[in-house]
Amino acid sequence: MMLLSLLVVVAFAIIRMKDLFAVVMLLGIYGLLSACFFVAMDAVDVAFTEAAVGAGISTLLMLVVITITGRKEKATRHKPLPALLVVIITGGLLMYGTFDMPHFGDADAPIHNHVAPRYINDSMNEVGVPNIVTSVLASYRAFDTFGEVVVIFTAGMGIFTLLGVARRKEDEQEQALINDSMHEQHLVIRIVAKILIPFIFLFALYVQFHGDFGPGGGFQAGVIFAAAIVLYTMLFGLNTARKVINQSLVQLIAALGVLLYGCVGIVSLLNGGNFFDYNVLASDPVAGQHLGILIIEAGVGLTVAAIMILIFFNFAGRRALHLQNTSGKTKELS
Repeated sequence: MMLLSLLVVVAFAIIRMKDLFAVVMLLGIYGLLSACFFVAMDAVDVAFTEAAVGAGISTLLMLVVITITGRKEKATRHKPLPALLVVIITGGLLMYGTFDMPHFGDADAPIHNHVAPRYINDSMNEVGVPNIVTSVLASYRAFDTFGEVVVIFTAGMGIFTLLGVARRKEDEQEQALINDSMHEQHLVIRIVAKILIPFIFLFALYVQFHGDFGPGGGFQAGVIFAAAIVLYTMLFGLNTARKVINQSLVQLIAALGVLLYGCVGIVSLLNGGNFFDYNVLASDPVAGQHLGILIIEAGVGLTVAAIMILIFFNFAGRRALHLQNTSGKTKELS
């Protein structure tokens, strides 16, 4: 109840704030509170995802966007009553829908008498993975997870198409000068980041390959890996990051992850099984399950990391172009 109360307080504060920087910080706090709430509900995998995405990479992306749009919300004339009416009606319908839901912890709830016993009692024998969440996401409902990966890939390509900007040599030289000035201002932070980034990569690999035994998996590992790249870019400059990380290669990795995931289903069909039936991937069904989950989790991690990096690069590139245009106009006026 305390966590829910804090979530409500933070939500109202977000609504009333006009400072967009404060709004982004409060959204990060909201993500952390949500992660704590999921931990209290024993949904640790969901909490891990919320902390990495909701409080992590989303906050960084929105901070980059604020540098383009401005920090303060402009006062505009609008009619809030229709929007308020829609929110009240929608909220009322949602609350009305909860009346038909079973009480929390009810042992006779349909989910406890339908799929949950199958997953709890049989997943270890059928899949051989201690983490039941990984068994469900990567094996029992692998087709749904494949759809989620395709959605992430499509969204990333859409953002790349809309925000992709062409770079000029003059722009790169100007960014290099800005990068040199940042080096003088943030020398200590850069040295600390150089020490931390390898450990962030190591933790991402741990989360990637330990998802069978504990919280984690390709989604969380991909976001953590991308966060390390984002940290490097913010401290060493976009121009330097583009020299280290080839954007065309990142696009190829994003497509490769989806292709790798989908190929597991095709290979399953060619071996006489159903789509994403990992049992036919090896002579031992449990070994086939382990192999299939390992490959599709690798595909998820590759696609998620690449898409997050592409989104950040495109937002940061748009920001750099905006700053250059603004400085150019200022010089012309002076």
